[in-house]
Amino acid sequence: MAGSLEIGKIFGIPVRLHITFLLVIPLFAWIIGSQIHLTVELIEGIFSIPIDETIIRSGFVPYILGAVVALTLFFCVFIHELAHSLVARSKGIRINSITLIIFGGVASMEETLPDPKVELPMALAGPITSLGLGILSWVMVYAVNAFVDVAAVAGVLIYGFGYLAILNILLFGFNLLPAFPMDGGRVLRAWLATRMPLHRATRIASDIGKGFAILFGIVGLFSFNFILIIIAFFIYVGANQESSMVTTSFLLQDVTVGEIMSTEVLTVSPSTTLPEIVRMMYATKHLGFPVLDRGLLVGIITLADIHRTSEIDRDAMQVKDVMSRQPVTTLQPSASVTEALRIMSMQNIGRIPVVEEGTIVGIVTRTDILTVLELKDMN
Repeated sequence: MAGSLEIGKIFGIPVRLHITFLLVIPLFAWIIGSQIHLTVELIEGIFSIPIDETIIRSGFVPYILGAVVALTLFFCVFIHELAHSLVARSKGIRINSITLIIFGGVASMEETLPDPKVELPMALAGPITSLGLGILSWVMVYAVNAFVDVAAVAGVLIYGFGYLAILNILLFGFNLLPAFPMDGGRVLRAWLATRMPLHRATRIASDIGKGFAILFGIVGLFSFNFILIIIAFFIYVGANQESSMVTTSFLLQDVTVGEIMSTEVLTVSPSTTLPEIVRMMYATKHLGFPVLDRGLLVGIITLADIHRTSEIDRDAMQVKDVMSRQPVTTLQPSASVTEALRIMSMQNIGRIPVVEEGTIVGIVTRTDILTVLELKDMN
């Protein structure tokens, strides 16, 4: 994730901090510190234990305590994500990293089609871990009350453990909401996928997730809760993106480039003039052509390449002056269409020549892939 700094590894998994994490700790410290009296009353009411506020309310201690609670909460979120990652890795999924961001943590995993038998325990691992941390903190509140004799010190510890108990249990409940791509939404998708094709299960879970996102956004708007509005935005975008990714991967999983490529490939030579290329584009409605020199693929010429030239000089220029040269991205006919689409997205290109034993045998375009995807989605 861009803007992240690796701070170490645990179980071989890189752990990173996003720049937003550094911004949110002071914010949380201020929020917790400025509401210290209200939260003390809340914790006293929930646990039925009086809290000595001698230390808690003195000087800058509320804000220091707020920072400590915020950092500990993020550590709990990290343990939550680590639980996801360890369960996923035990099922054979590669874990790229765990990143702490403004709203918690994100475990970056290998992009594969989700298996419901794997996704269900993986999705439940995080919330169950949060519940366990919440229960442990809950028990610690009563342990401190029973065994710590100094009232002021006990008050600080009861406040800290009580706050973490409440937050972790809330995290458990919030994550189990069926708002895909949150954990509860993934549990829903895994359950639906045992009863219907994966892409349809994902679409239903995604639609439910987007419904929750809209609800969160409305509540956040009317309550002036900026954080809830941003959470709603990320849920909506995440649900939409993952639905598109899973649908594409599922429908194209068994399709090869050789099955959908155009075998009649119109090629040009390095000496072809740019005006001639433009005329060919008008005539064929193709916006790019492979460039062959004595039968060898030496480059590719696209409309984008032509646009980068000056209109004044264009008439005197040839393909070899502006074409994208070697190494030209190519694929074998046996390559998966999913891989072709991934390369196109990463390199921002619209077509890939298909080469077999050094000879160009076809070309596959983004339009070809989208057409096949649309046709398969109708079945």
